[in-house]
Amino acid sequence: MKRLLVIICVCCLAFAGLKAQTQKPKNQPFSDMRWYHLGFHIGLHTQDLMLSNSGVVTSDGDIWYAEIPSYSPGFSVGVIGDLFLNPYMNLRFTPTVHFGDKEVVAVTKDYREDKINGKNIRTFVRSNYLMLPLDVKFSSMRLNNYRPYVLTGIFAAFDMGRKKGEPLLLKGFDYGVEFGFGCDVYLPFFKLCPEIKFCFGLADVFQKDRPDLIHESGMIMTQALSKATSRMIVLTFNFE
Repeated sequence: MKRLLVIICVCCLAFAGLKAQTQKPKNQPFSDMRWYHLGFHIGLHTQDLMLSNSGVVTSDGDIWYAEIPSYSPGFSVGVIGDLFLNPYMNLRFTPTVHFGDKEVVAVTKDYREDKINGKNIRTFVRSNYLMLPLDVKFSSMRLNNYRPYVLTGIFAAFDMGRKKGEPLLLKGFDYGVEFGFGCDVYLPFFKLCPEIKFCFGLADVFQKDRPDLIHESGMIMTQALSKATSRMIVLTFNFE
């Protein structure tokens, strides 16, 4: 019995020593307990539109359809304000400016022969959004110097890049919901947090009333569409 107790004690001590060796020292062990903190983020994004076509037939028998054929990356920069709610929840306000554009193409289809006839109109819609998101961040337990999280919230957006006279014009205000995920990486002097967010606009941002139009291409684009809602994917690197 004594030998068995000695063996058990030796095994427990060996296991404790092995665990102490494998556990890494934690950087900034009390950083998550601050009532509030500030930071900034930079990143990339892609802008998209959910387009609803009106199906209007022109006098020459063509139906115009609008779509976004490809996506191009834009640049994002913003600041972070984080409020501590409890050890697993934070309230975050992250004003961000998104610089980007999107290509919209309108093509025609002859409804009598049910085929594409090759006519098209292309335009680039530049949108520089000032986005004001308010999110709740749900964090998991910290594992050494890593802590995954998810977040969800709402946003309001103001388009500072709209220009009248273009074939397609979007409204200057939008709002919607967003969700995302990321991971806090604790470094010796700050946290680096890669994060991906998906933003879905709820408002119809298509400007139907266009007294500023003087070109036929703009008239066709306006007649072809009935509704447009925004979408965006944002990849940022947060420094907190």
